Amino acid sequence: MAGRVTQRTMFDNYISNMNYALSNLMESNIQSSSQKQVNRPSDDPVGMARILNYRASIATNEQYQKNVGQAESWLSLADKTLTQVSTVLTRIKALAEQAATGTVSPENRKEISYEMRELYGQLINLANTENEGRHIFAGHKIEDAAYVAGLAVTANDPALSNTSFTVEGGASNTIVFQFLESGTIGTDALDYRYSEDGGSTWKTGTLASNAAPVMLGGARLTMSPGATVTAVDTANEHETGNGTWLYIRPTAIYKGDDANSTGLTAERYGAANIAATADGSFSRDVMVRIDQSGALTGPISYSYSMDGGSTWVPATASGTGGPVSLLVPGGFLTLASNGGNTLAAGDQFVIKPHRAALEYEISPGEYMAVNNVGKDIFGGLYQAPGQSSPTAVYGGDGRNLFEVMGRLIAFTETNSQTGIQQALDELGTASKVILTAAARVGGKENRLDVVQGILESQEDDQTMRMSSIEDVDVAKLMTQLAQQQLTYNSVLKSSSMIMQMNLTNFL
Repeated sequence: MAGRVTQRTMFDNYISNMNYALSNLMESNIQSSSQKQVNRPSDDPVGMARILNYRASIATNEQYQKNVGQAESWLSLADKTLTQVSTVLTRIKALAEQAATGTVSPENRKEISYEMRELYGQLINLANTENEGRHIFAGHKIEDAAYVAGLAVTANDPALSNTSFTVEGGASNTIVFQFLESGTIGTDALDYRYSEDGGSTWKTGTLASNAAPVMLGGARLTMSPGATVTAVDTANEHETGNGTWLYIRPTAIYKGDDANSTGLTAERYGAANIAATADGSFSRDVMVRIDQSGALTGPISYSYSMDGGSTWVPATASGTGGPVSLLVPGGFLTLASNGGNTLAAGDQFVIKPHRAALEYEISPGEYMAVNNVGKDIFGGLYQAPGQSSPTAVYGGDGRNLFEVMGRLIAFTETNSQTGIQQALDELGTASKVILTAAARVGGKENRLDVVQGILESQEDDQTMRMSSIEDVDVAKLMTQLAQQQLTYNSVLKSSSMIMQMNLTNFL
């Protein structure tokens, strides 16, 4: 059955065909300009979801690569710094070997000591190396210098091995201190003499019977009472077997923090009559809050927070009639009576571990510490939390570079050949500590190289997979674009021809 084709029908078909052809042409043109075959979710909903996942994964991967770059910056600087330290130590060893030679005169040793002082200052500068304003050998306290110059005491008399010394002030040269009378510090008034120029000239004084501090030029020396000292023979220049000698000489005081895994502090807020201690292994601060008032003998309701108090996890502990241990991630907080046994709701405790690591996340769940605890590398004096005064790291033995250097400078400035030889032997031990630290840093650098390679491979793989979904096939698109343009032109031409045909043209 034949139907009548009206002008309206032809026009509608013309518009429909033209829009369809134009829509296809424009879609291909958009793909051509963006070089993407998926430009919006409606193009391929499943594909777009995968593309977004790949983009997020690639962005995360790029952040890990940035972290690796930052870590490499820290470690590369540490590596170069430790290499420079080794170079300085090589020069110091050469000077010490020269000074330890019996044919060298006292004046020659004094000349050698000038360069040793300068090299010692350079070692302190290297220990205070900064990366973008952050000190790389200060543990977690990166804002402040790891070391400051200070003074320490070396005694030749074993009787003073348990005597503590406090030296304040400054001295540009080693001060030699000798007792002129035998007796007991803190019991007897003891005459002494001291020299600020290596023994060329002397000044005298008296140590009071109460062991009051004594002024030695620009330095003030305090000695703990109880030790027995022996008078020196002033006609004998040698310290061996000649009474009690003290050397007030340079050292470096470590101001950073440590990484003592066993050092834990439990701070108390409220609960004045409750003592708190912590045991375990903690990587971050843990806050503990008492939720319900009660006695240590009864069940204790508490909560703990691992994120500074943003979120809390409730828990309970049974009373035992004595100290109560509250279980928290990493260990226990133990509460005991300190003149009382009552806890109030709202009382809080904070477990603070000694931590020194500044870490970068270099891959999912994988962290690398990039800073260093300077005292474990360079030694010096360090006052740990809870200590009343600084003490020598490693007990001041050969592993403690700054203490060895302090003694070497003291013996060189005071013309003690025996002391120089002793310090020279200890320099070898100190050098091994530096080389071990450098090897540790080098191992981390090698690990970062491996991680960087893995991250780059993962990024290439993810980019390729995303490209297979998102990117357009240019050759195929160009062919398709040409075909669609031809189709659109044909629609326009044929439609214009048909629309011009009507019955009046044949009347």
